[in-house]
Amino acid sequence: MTGKISEIFESIQGEGIYWGSKQIFVRFSGCNLRCSYCDTLIETFSEYAIEELIGRIKSFGRNFHSVSFTGGEPLFQKDFLSEALKMTKQEGYKTYLETNGTLPNELKQVIDNVDIVAMDIKLPSSTGSVSHYWDEHRDFLKTANKGEVFIKAVISLSTTKDDIFKMAELLKNLQYEGVMVLQPNSFDNALLLKEKLGEFKKTCEKYVADVRVIPQMHRLIGVK
Repeated sequence: MTGKISEIFESIQGEGIYWGSKQIFVRFSGCNLRCSYCDTLIETFSEYAIEELIGRIKSFGRNFHSVSFTGGEPLFQKDFLSEALKMTKQEGYKTYLETNGTLPNELKQVIDNVDIVAMDIKLPSSTGSVSHYWDEHRDFLKTANKGEVFIKAVISLSTTKDDIFKMAELLKNLQYEGVMVLQPNSFDNALLLKEKLGEFKKTCEKYVADVRVIPQMHRLIGVK
């Protein structure tokens, strides 16, 4: 079995509640979505066998927080991801899954070997998509919520209050007790987004206890 991997590199996590943590990033090629703000649409890839991937991870030593399986969408290659997570855990590394949160059945097949789930909620008004994934997000979070998970939603100038309410109610109904991260779209004007982020944060705090506004820090400090 082989997997399509775009790149493997060492850096610091730039998004979410673990920003600043040193990680090894395994970027999977391919995704089931096409979001308007996507900054990781990498078409080139190399074919890796499981043993080759684990060997590459081991070459970085041990001085890092975790191995981030990111994309694209890692669950788009669920069979390879399942084996990669299992082997990574057997080697004693902490596993961190960055996912768009729309493939709940695939998550069920790998969750036992995932330590941390960084789950996106794809707001239709932010992504520019005519489709919505509320049902998929609900089912996904039911599984992810059994372990450590935090939620991230990209906020754009186009994001509507209605989508914010739907997201907040979804999390409340599932009794989500983790962190909700509102991430400003890096492609939008930060000054124009400031008021909207403040308003949305106050709205979300009526439903979720811990709401944070965290930009893409790796972009701000100029690292990969």
